[in-house]
Amino acid sequence: MFILLCRVLKLALLALCASALGLARADPAPIRIAMIESLSGPFANTGEAVLRNLSWAVERVNAAGGVKLAASSNRLLLLERYDSKGQNEEALSTLKAAIDDGARFIVQGNSSSTAAALIDAINKHNEREPDKRVLFLNYSAVDPILTNEKCSFWHFRFDAHADMRMRALMSVLKDDRALKSVYLIGQDYSFGHAVAREARRQLALMRPDVQVVGEELHPMGRVKDFLPYAAKIKASGAQAVITGNFGNDLTLLVKAAKEVGFEGRFYTFYGNALGAPAAMGDSGIGKVLAVADWLPNVPGAASETFYRSFRQRFPKPADDYVHLRMQLMVAALVQAIEQAGTTEAFTVARALEQSRVTLAAQTGAMRAADHQFQQPLVVGVMERQGEPGVKFDVEGSGYGFRVVKTLAAAQAELPSSCKMQRPVQ
Repeated sequence: MFILLCRVLKLALLALCASALGLARADPAPIRIAMIESLSGPFANTGEAVLRNLSWAVERVNAAGGVKLAASSNRLLLLERYDSKGQNEEALSTLKAAIDDGARFIVQGNSSSTAAALIDAINKHNEREPDKRVLFLNYSAVDPILTNEKCSFWHFRFDAHADMRMRALMSVLKDDRALKSVYLIGQDYSFGHAVAREARRQLALMRPDVQVVGEELHPMGRVKDFLPYAAKIKASGAQAVITGNFGNDLTLLVKAAKEVGFEGRFYTFYGNALGAPAAMGDSGIGKVLAVADWLPNVPGAASETFYRSFRQRFPKPADDYVHLRMQLMVAALVQAIEQAGTTEAFTVARALEQSRVTLAAQTGAMRAADHQFQQPLVVGVMERQGEPGVKFDVEGSGYGFRVVKTLAAAQAELPSSCKMQRPVQ
């Protein structure tokens, strides 16, 4: 009986050891990335577009084996979505939830106001809870103040800020010698103010002969009828509009301008997608310009292969909104984690400051002084698909953007007033 009991205990111990060994060999926990974005409300389409881009980037990393850490087996990336509903209060609430869920990398971009609130909250959180510090990677909140007066060691921006984008647009506008008057219109929050301010400043430097015949800021995401605004633009006699509007605020503005018969040019930050080309139709040909880090019709085999791969993954025309910078952002994060050999925020941040990544023949590098990513910019003009330089259209609209200006990273770069407070590890 005693021998039998010993055998039972031995088998139980072996089973326990095997179970423990199995747990030890189980795949390590994934590296959580929390996307805080508007996924409902008037700007839900912008949030969903971001989700597709980041999901694709994460899928490609995981398909290649994940993040390679020397101290453990490879770890996969896990992208989790948190709906801010377009409200800063909701964004801050979801930030806390994401951190509680184990996320140490936060990504957001479709509102500079929200980005500023997140930076402030993350600064305080990281000081208060050093064992749970997080990094904030920003892919499209472009108020210049975020990498100037409000720069933070914990914040990295991967989009060109508004002043850099305006410089690219102005490099085209300044050569339009027939242009004598412009109208400035934008969303009434920090980014919209920054665009209007910089447009006036750069016009005074590059084209002092161009008159600003109107300037207006409207509530963000709350205007359903832009016809009164479009009527003002037409009545002003403006030959062009400069706007940083995005999402429905841009689409509805463009539609209204078409309805009132405005025939001037639109110099935009985001006029190359999210319904704007289809809304403008033939009236936008040769008149709608957009600035971006990359456009589908950028010449080169690498660029074309990259774009075709995205369209293969997301074949629906409505899903055709790809950002190369978001792919570079994820690539830079993976590079930094692998170089750091850890997911600890401070160590990854130090590595991310030195990141330099290339994809689809586009190379970008992080500037350590202010955490502003430096990369080439392009300006495109809307044309009918099939015209020279327009192999690809946008969202199945039949209209695409022909690249008319390319700025190297050094040409797009601007100085910073950042005085970064660097924490002690």
